[in-house]
Amino acid sequence: MTPDYIFETSWEICNKIGGIYTVLSTKAKCVTEQYKDSYVLIGPDVWKETTENPDFLEDHNLFADWKNHAWQQGLKVRTGRWNIEGKPIAILVDFSYLLARKDEIFAKFWETYRLDSLHGAWDYIEPALFGYTAGQVIRSFSEFYLKETDNIIAHFHEWMTGTGVLYLKDRAPYISTVFTTHATVLGRSIAGSGLPLYSRLEEYDPYYASKDFRVISKHSLEATAAREADVFTTVSSITAKECLHFLGREPEVITTNGFEEDFVPKGEESDKRRATARKKALETARAITGKDYADDTLLIITSGRYEFRNKGIDLFIKALGAVNKDKATQRDILAYITIPANHRGPTNVFRGKEKRSNYLTHKLNNFEHDAILNELKNQGIGNDPTDKVHVIFVPAYLNGNDGVINLTYYDFLIGHDLSVFPSYYEPWGYTPLESVAFKVPTLTTDKAGFGDWVTRNFKLKTPSVAVIRRNESDDESAVGQIKDFMDGFIVSGVKEDTREETVKVFHKALWKSFVTNYYKSWELALQNAAPRKTVLPKIEKTETSIVEATIQPDRPEWKKIIVESPLTTSKHPLKEIAFNLWWSWNTEAAELFESINPKRWRKLEYNPVRLLESLSLDEIDKLLKDKKFNEQVDKVYEQLKEYLKESAHKPDEQIAYFSMEYGLQVSIQIYSGGLGILAGDYLKQASDSNKNMIGIGLLYRQGYFRQFINYKGEQIA
Repeated sequence: MTPDYIFETSWEICNKIGGIYTVLSTKAKCVTEQYKDSYVLIGPDVWKETTENPDFLEDHNLFADWKNHAWQQGLKVRTGRWNIEGKPIAILVDFSYLLARKDEIFAKFWETYRLDSLHGAWDYIEPALFGYTAGQVIRSFSEFYLKETDNIIAHFHEWMTGTGVLYLKDRAPYISTVFTTHATVLGRSIAGSGLPLYSRLEEYDPYYASKDFRVISKHSLEATAAREADVFTTVSSITAKECLHFLGREPEVITTNGFEEDFVPKGEESDKRRATARKKALETARAITGKDYADDTLLIITSGRYEFRNKGIDLFIKALGAVNKDKATQRDILAYITIPANHRGPTNVFRGKEKRSNYLTHKLNNFEHDAILNELKNQGIGNDPTDKVHVIFVPAYLNGNDGVINLTYYDFLIGHDLSVFPSYYEPWGYTPLESVAFKVPTLTTDKAGFGDWVTRNFKLKTPSVAVIRRNESDDESAVGQIKDFMDGFIVSGVKEDTREETVKVFHKALWKSFVTNYYKSWELALQNAAPRKTVLPKIEKTETSIVEATIQPDRPEWKKIIVESPLTTSKHPLKEIAFNLWWSWNTEAAELFESINPKRWRKLEYNPVRLLESLSLDEIDKLLKDKKFNEQVDKVYEQLKEYLKESAHKPDEQIAYFSMEYGLQVSIQIYSGGLGILAGDYLKQASDSNKNMIGIGLLYRQGYFRQFINYKGEQIA
């Protein structure tokens, strides 16, 4: 089974903040070549109120008819192309409109999946609403252009998009879902806190660990999405062990991360870029430290996310300190730490307007508490003229326009002699793979997915890729191994056979080999979702009533005719739903009415009775023929009937609740403020709790009541 359409969702689509951006941007070309424009990527529209997004090429005409339809549904989307190799279709979604409904949405997820969103702060709420909106977009697009019998894949990356999996399983079960975790929430939290992870994995209880690290909601979403998806994947065998213990499901497929050759310059172009990068590195360091560096200075680089322990930044600095203290070191070493941090722009040292910053290319906020700067000082690395080891800290994204380096990360990386990434927690490890792609010998660890893959697949003759052992309780050993790795190059330099061996590793890590794992996961998801597929909807006929009348030409004969909508007859369940206020606090019931005509629903102030009465005969016929709509009506009606059955078990004790106002629903204007909303909520809770309670209030004439509360903007008692 192969997909007819693929939607892939991530917080990092057209939004460069981490490694998943690299995964998807490099993979996109391969998938686009296979599936053309049937491959659509969905990302957050987080640039909409700032500067123009350089990653997004907007196309107002792309899917214009659907965008108009989506707008009527309340969805705000922009369509275009991701500005990367292959130019795949991208849809950016604005999820801010859901903020007012977040409690309702999270309550529904709790009722359906037991997803615990109660402890989620803003860093949970924002991505969770994005995933939910992405699910809505996929459903809307599929209903507009596709058929339920089509093979549709929705692939979601990381816990941040997990709500999309849950939304589609509930609202569009004919769509097959895949969920990929690149690093578990708990694994990252435990390792980042300096606690042993791998040697004591089985000792951690997932619930209590998530509570201890205050990531209950993130972990709950990750575990729930992993459980509910048709196929669950992760990026390495190392992380698969975490998934089984922390998330309760073993990944069916290992979707290893690859790279593309198109990003790598060749021949003279490669030599030119290497020379440019090397010159920039030496000039920048000279401006900061005041030292003239020899041409044979050994350039070393580390990079990645600012996770001081997880990424092994602490060990890298300690190893540099050991090299600096070693009297046998006879060569200048210049190390660059290119790790984004909170800064306020470039220093002015390059214009001669500032005292030399000693380490920094950019003005770092709260520098006195910065872990990297403090560890450099602890190791005695002060960038003094007599030191053999100097370190430059670049706390900015290397996007080609940072104000100092002004080269992209790849164009800067290529000028270095070696790279060091002694990670403790690294589910895959793109940074060492990127290094070998640009012929830069690299160091990684056996705790990184990439390091594990290299160990399993290669017997290398040179130190092109060094995989060191990292024991959780023995940092000193790891520091020694890193120093030995650097010492080898300090003495003999980087030999050409070492650079060429990096190419051997790189060529086995191309997407053309690894993308088949994604194809496998999609095929398996289609197979697992097959039982949920529905047949094509049957067209049902609308019953027509004929009214007979005898006409006498000499005298009129009056007959009383009551025309009643087929959707609001006493026999139709919609009438019972509409006339029972239960619908107003039942999400599915409210969405059922909204789906009839979202724009009119808002215009009629969310009044289901007025909405049904406003429908034309053509609109009614269309709804009666809509199998999906009628199935949803039946589903909601069954919920109402089950709800009403409970009323037979009410307690005998009766409660009378008096209030001047009741905020039950916006279309019932018998309230004016917060007290009314509170009273309305009391009634709803009493109903849900099956209490024998009667609310007693005042029945206002709606038109007069509106004037009463709006007069000069005052509320009159």
